[in-house]
Amino acid sequence: MKRRNFLSLSALTALAVIAPTQVNAQDYRTTKPSVWTAHTVDDSIKQLYGTATTIEEGVSLSAPDVASNGGAIPVEIQSDIDAKSVAVFQDANPEAAVIVYTVQEGGIVDYSIKMKMKASGTISVIVEGRDGKLYSARKTLDVAIGGCDP
Repeated sequence: MKRRNFLSLSALTALAVIAPTQVNAQDYRTTKPSVWTAHTVDDSIKQLYGTATTIEEGVSLSAPDVASNGGAIPVEIQSDIDAKSVAVFQDANPEAAVIVYTVQEGGIVDYSIKMKMKASGTISVIVEGRDGKLYSARKTLDVAIGGCDP
């Protein structure tokens, strides 16, 4: 193979590797604004999914038992469920919704976030399966004195 052909093939391969892929994410703040103003976890889940009935299995939620800094609580979420979306809620701040992810088909649910809670409470994670069911996990934690304002 001639050197010029090899270099042009290498450049095309590099462009194919770094070319952006199409991302189809739903803007839940625009399409479902009432989710972000709901004050209870159940109300927020109902506004997002139409029901608050969940199956408590298939979702792993890790967070500290005691958070020394309410302004940056580490939370890890994992699931093997074929998911359409993943949502995080909490019951310590005035509004319950924290974040909602759109999961692309075949995507892996393995997220790490840091969230704010101004007091002790419960974190809830909902994974919406492609089968139409809602799967959940919950974790109660204590926020040390001096929690963060949301």
